[in-house]
Amino acid sequence: MSFFFEVLTGGLLAGVMYSLVAIGFVLIYKASGVFNFAQGSMVLFSALTFVSLLERGVPFWILFLITLTIMLVLAWAIERFVLRKLVNRSPITLFMATLGLSYIIEGLAQAVWGAQVHALDIGVSDEPFEIFGMLLSQFDLFAAAVAGILVAVLSFLFSKTRTGISLRAVADDQLAALAVGIKLNRLWFIVWGVAGFVGLVAGLLWGARVGVQFSLSLIVLKALPVLIIGGFTSIGGAIVGGLIIGSSEKLAEIFLGPYIGGGIENWFPYVLAMLFLLVRPSGIFGERAIERV
Repeated sequence: MSFFFEVLTGGLLAGVMYSLVAIGFVLIYKASGVFNFAQGSMVLFSALTFVSLLERGVPFWILFLITLTIMLVLAWAIERFVLRKLVNRSPITLFMATLGLSYIIEGLAQAVWGAQVHALDIGVSDEPFEIFGMLLSQFDLFAAAVAGILVAVLSFLFSKTRTGISLRAVADDQLAALAVGIKLNRLWFIVWGVAGFVGLVAGLLWGARVGVQFSLSLIVLKALPVLIIGGFTSIGGAIVGGLIIGSSEKLAEIFLGPYIGGGIENWFPYVLAMLFLLVRPSGIFGERAIERV
């Protein structure tokens, strides 16, 4: 039982990091009703910018502010030159726009910083230590704590503030929101800016875990099962979905892997996602769409 809880706890801690990436998708989806395929590229771009400047001797906290400023400028450019031109367009148009943005951001990152792999050290050890008879990674605990604090702040921001109320109004009906005076362009900038900040934090944590490389943008694929299970419109759902994915993939790898072959954790989350699509397509906390015909 001690080993079981050790694996389960490790999976839950990894799941919080999945949730951190998924939250960026939730924010954009709530504001525009589209899956932001460029979120993975934003994670890559922020991490690559940070580590490239860090290697040039810029102090950590000053560099964090510089990278955050760059991400906010990127968010402003996306809102000003892309989203503002696509107000009231179909969801598939917006999706294709974010798909194009994904390749543009990756190409820009490669043009500016190069394509080599970077090691990122944020000053947190990955050595395990024992707690209640379980060996847990110090880095995983740190990452879970950071993600938990960020989730709590974002949940408050988008549920109790005027911006959050405006965001829910836009998610329900963009035309009605515009009619009552909500400034859609300003709201989109705020949401993309927050998504950029989340991408920066996720990029630093994942970059420190697996290295800063272009495959980091593929983390978007691991966020898909999290969103399907938790729901595309719920920050809390992103957390629950991440915990389910993180724990289930680790448990499946340890306890089912010896019987059906290794590498289960790479595809088991998609099996769960498929089952949820068959039983509850909107996810655990997602809102069921009701359309009149």
